[in-house]
Amino acid sequence: MNRADLQRLADLRIDEARLLLDSRAYPGAYYLAGYSVECALKACIARQIREFDFPEKRFVERTHTHNLAQLMELSGVKVLFDEAAAAQESLQVNWTIVRKWSEASRYSVSTDEQSAQDLIAAVGDETNGVLPWLKNHW
Repeated sequence: MNRADLQRLADLRIDEARLLLDSRAYPGAYYLAGYSVECALKACIARQIREFDFPEKRFVERTHTHNLAQLMELSGVKVLFDEAAAAQESLQVNWTIVRKWSEASRYSVSTDEQSAQDLIAAVGDETNGVLPWLKNHW
């Protein structure tokens, strides 16, 4: 898996989340929307790894997670994101929604429509969404 793969997956997963939302498959829509951010953050992390460099073992181990807050810390863009979020309240609100996502949501059968809509909007909003912001830095 490389950076380009992760970028494609991030775009694919948010598109799939929207399709599932339109089909009223809310648990799947919710899960895939969050997963798109995970892929985007991992693309940001991959950008930091230089060809022929041997990354630090502890850093690599910490990147093998689904925890979005931890991935943001490791992404290399957290300071920039925090500055943007401080200047743009809606981006901060969207991150608050997004960072509550967990890979455990893949086991949920009861995610409601509003939760799925809120997460997809927080992730994919073209003006203030977390994913479009990350795409400028991956």
